[in-house]
Amino acid sequence: MKKIIITGGAGFIGSHVVRRFVKNYPEYSIINLDKLTYAGNLANLRDIENAANYRFVKGDIVDMAFINQLFADEKPDAVIHLAAESHVDRSITNPSEFVMTNVVGTVNLLNAARDTWKSNYTDKRFYHVSTDEVYGTLGGDGMFTEETAYDPHSPYSASKASSDHFVRAYYDTYGLNTVISNCSNNYGSFHFPEKLIPLAIHNIKQKKAVPVYGKGENIRDWLWVEDHARAIDLIFHKAATGTTYNIGGHNEWKNIDLINALCTIMDKKLGRRDGESAQLITFVTDRAGHDLRYAIDATKLQKELGWVPSITFEEGLEKTVDWYLANEEWLTDVTSGHYQQYYTEQYNHR
Repeated sequence: MKKIIITGGAGFIGSHVVRRFVKNYPEYSIINLDKLTYAGNLANLRDIENAANYRFVKGDIVDMAFINQLFADEKPDAVIHLAAESHVDRSITNPSEFVMTNVVGTVNLLNAARDTWKSNYTDKRFYHVSTDEVYGTLGGDGMFTEETAYDPHSPYSASKASSDHFVRAYYDTYGLNTVISNCSNNYGSFHFPEKLIPLAIHNIKQKKAVPVYGKGENIRDWLWVEDHARAIDLIFHKAATGTTYNIGGHNEWKNIDLINALCTIMDKKLGRRDGESAQLITFVTDRAGHDLRYAIDATKLQKELGWVPSITFEEGLEKTVDWYLANEEWLTDVTSGHYQQYYTEQYNHR
């Protein structure tokens, strides 16, 4: 039985990856390693928590002794590494935390994998999941490809760029069987409501102000999280060692256009008059170092592994709204006092 450690498996993207692997590969033993910070929630995995091929381990990837012992005990065949501090705003407030988790934590995992596999890497794999933010920002034209030079602009993206470089260095220096993917903005179910789409859904439902940075002109490429999990599955099983793939949703939207579309959907779902929710939009001071535009060219992934998005953004957005409206208990649970304090400090209103 192939044993896979999936780090950050109780988080947003990680829980979708864990669920997919547990359900699709009953012959695999899946170990979900998660620290359970504010964004990690085992409620995300209630439907598979009793599966015979699934086990949860609570731990911090920054704790080198713990990681070394875990790898010595479990002797995993592969690692899919998603554990990360991921919110740009939080990285501006506390960059050191991002360095520790995203850089030191990744190096701890790389060292443990190398020591456990002892240069016998043929049937092993270290898969590092990263972000398109490492590439910096784009103007009105062009897209990020796998050859785009790194140019991170926030402590978050700088920490992820550093971790990417370490993964490549371990491939080049030690021959470790590594692959990397860089994805665009994800959306979908189980997304912690500090991020734009779930935050807006939550606030619209509560008739609270919907904060939008600057004038809402920043552009992002949106990827449905279940399509991302499917791409990770393909890359994990099919990619050649040492390769990198960009994963994008082919959906570029200005933030303000996205929020307006969301308001229209919410008005329909909640039985409100047209335009009622849009009145909640509140422009707030722009984020420091806010990249203007991200856009992913996923041609390599499509040509080599046959992956394309399975649904349009409009379909995915409606599915996402439906999920949040049907799972009010989950949303209430995660919007704890700790989150409310952060939210107030970040956006200067309640």
